[in-house]
Amino acid sequence: MATSVGIFDSGVGGLTVSEALHRLAPALPQRYFADTACFPYGGRSDGVVAARALTLARRLVDEGCSLLIVACNTASSAALLRLRDELDVPIVGMEPPLKPAAARSRSGRVAVLVTAATARGSRLARLHDDHANGVDIETVPMPGLADLVESGEIRGDAVERTLREGLDGPLSRGVDQVALGCTHYGFLLPVLRGLLAESVDVLHAAEPVARRTVDRL
Repeated sequence: MATSVGIFDSGVGGLTVSEALHRLAPALPQRYFADTACFPYGGRSDGVVAARALTLARRLVDEGCSLLIVACNTASSAALLRLRDELDVPIVGMEPPLKPAAARSRSGRVAVLVTAATARGSRLARLHDDHANGVDIETVPMPGLADLVESGEIRGDAVERTLREGLDGPLSRGVDQVALGCTHYGFLLPVLRGLLAESVDVLHAAEPVARRTVDRL
């Protein structure tokens, strides 16, 4: 059987990862599961998200996927270790690109835009402890932003207002790197680049995850 990659997320956010993987390996078969019945994961407990992730992962493996991408920061934080313990296929997870943002920062200040669940998760805390290296990391929960993207709003007044409300404070304190800690936020890159000064970089993990997947294959 040909190698097939299974990708799942709570909705459309993981399509940013699917697109990046397709650019790197256009002939690679993919199966994508958008768990819209349980969207958004960010408002649910870690136990609920972990159980749901295990159900979806098993389904994709049963359908012939030989590698899985958990294309959701919240689900990766809640379930990645359990999935790797219980399933006999390689599993690639998501994490906010805090490490490269900290390494690239010239001002020593980084903002990480996340859902509420990712903000409280242990995975982000470990990233901070391991990779901050003296850089001031501001975790910025963005309630409602993933919901706007899921409903098809990737530009316009509501999107810009939500981004400004989250970023005005960090930017006033000298942040020069904005790390996107939710795959849904990747759809907002054009808006973000229009709102931010050229001196502020925006980092999204979709392409690094796609490269890691190709390496694992």
